[in-house]
Amino acid sequence: MNQYSDFAYVYDRLMEDVDYLGWVEYILKIFNREGISPKKLLELACGTGSITIPLSRKGYELTAVDISEDMLSVAANKASEAQEKIMFIQQDMRELELEGEDFDSVLCLCDGINYITEDEELRAVFDSIYGLLKQEGIFVFDVSSYYKLKNILGANTYGENFGDLCYLWENYFDEATNTVEMDLTFFIQEGALFRKIEEFHLQRAYLIEEIVEILKFAGFSSISTFDAFSFYKPNNKSERIFFVVKK
Repeated sequence: MNQYSDFAYVYDRLMEDVDYLGWVEYILKIFNREGISPKKLLELACGTGSITIPLSRKGYELTAVDISEDMLSVAANKASEAQEKIMFIQQDMRELELEGEDFDSVLCLCDGINYITEDEELRAVFDSIYGLLKQEGIFVFDVSSYYKLKNILGANTYGENFGDLCYLWENYFDEATNTVEMDLTFFIQEGALFRKIEEFHLQRAYLIEEIVEILKFAGFSSISTFDAFSFYKPNNKSERIFFVVKK
């Protein structure tokens, strides 16, 4: 089963309730709190550009990377319609190749880091980001917490019927690997019939300490963590945790 292929073309519809502008405003609050005025941003795992494009509208120079050609195709079309000039690049963030580039800030939002499931791969990602950041630049990312992936998504099944679009989302949490396996099945109406799409996603549930250790290994020393969309410390039932890391 593919990941973020045909799914890309219904992704925005399924995410209609997500307050992406709220995400953007929170990022701007982080910049303000850190006392920085970045101009050149790199966004990893940008998806369909729902955060990228509003950031571009704010005047930032954006380079946006995603592993999925289909997600980038949707993002590029949206950016064109919005008349925003954004550099979209198809790359696996575990193997970034952006030689000669440096950025004031790097962003990886909406669970992008959870898709990196091996310590060595996460070290490679953080090493690359450290090298791409200017001195005093900041790296902002979030993760769905260990608590959320194990206890809320866990072994649960979700589904919804929109009439012309239905989905079934089945999860299994593997305590041996701290990963959650997600089987997604979509039925999309095409004329009188429905087309079935299947995808498999795998996310890792990280403890904060595990991520902090790998960040330090990459050379980062200023590391702050926050409960979602706040500047309060995470608690043991935080569902989303933000990291603000300075080079």
